[in-house]
Amino acid sequence: MEQRFAVSPRETAAMTTAERREHFLIEHLFVADEITLVYTHYDRMIVGGVQPGATPVLLPCPEELKARYFLERRELGILNIGQPGQVTVDGTVYELGHQDCLYVGKGAQRVEFGGEAAKYYVLSAPAHHTYPTTRKTQAEATPVEMGTLETANQRTIYKYIYSEGIQSCQLVMGLTQLKPGSVWNTMPSHTHTRRMEAYLYFNLPENQRVLHLMGEPSETRPLWVSNEQAILSPPWSIHTGCGTAAYAFIWGMAGENLEYTDMDAVGIYDLR
Repeated sequence: MEQRFAVSPRETAAMTTAERREHFLIEHLFVADEITLVYTHYDRMIVGGVQPGATPVLLPCPEELKARYFLERRELGILNIGQPGQVTVDGTVYELGHQDCLYVGKGAQRVEFGGEAAKYYVLSAPAHHTYPTTRKTQAEATPVEMGTLETANQRTIYKYIYSEGIQSCQLVMGLTQLKPGSVWNTMPSHTHTRRMEAYLYFNLPENQRVLHLMGEPSETRPLWVSNEQAILSPPWSIHTGCGTAAYAFIWGMAGENLEYTDMDAVGIYDLR
């Protein structure tokens, strides 16, 4: 498991492009027959990708966790961006279709990922209480339509793990799909110093890119992101993107609360 340590706004403002990519971009999440895990010290979130083959992939317990099993003191959110597959939690099988979500509560000891064409994006945060393992299909995640075509940000938001959905200790997770002809996400931008955020960009054509903007509002910095790459967003940073084509992204947060609307808005006129 790779570790990423926290850096300050002042350090980030002075970084080269290569240094920003090293600290904040996860380039290779999905590797055939493997699980990839990155531990960030922003709210101790773990970001991962699982791409099973013919044999199911078992969620390991990295030595860095100093635990008997991965979810001894953690909770887990799973979102399938591939073809239908199965996640088995302590012997119970959960079928996950394309863009279905599974929450696995603290205390589950064995988690296996199956399905040769499935791709699972996973987020894990520390947990202090056990909530039940719960599946929510995309059809059950009541969609919210936002944005307009005139401002190039018409999109559908699916909320899975949050205060009014699947219950968790501190994990929040959902998915946003931009409409054809729309390219901007989260504009006007915002920060939320009470929790970090991670983005996975996907459904992006191979020859297209997303220009992800991060940094303090007065010191923004760009990162060019390819399909199925993830961004670690510090609590002090904006997280806004503009694609060369329509795309989708999974947003996930950990921190002090589960409120989707906990945002400190940044005016477009204040961005530099």
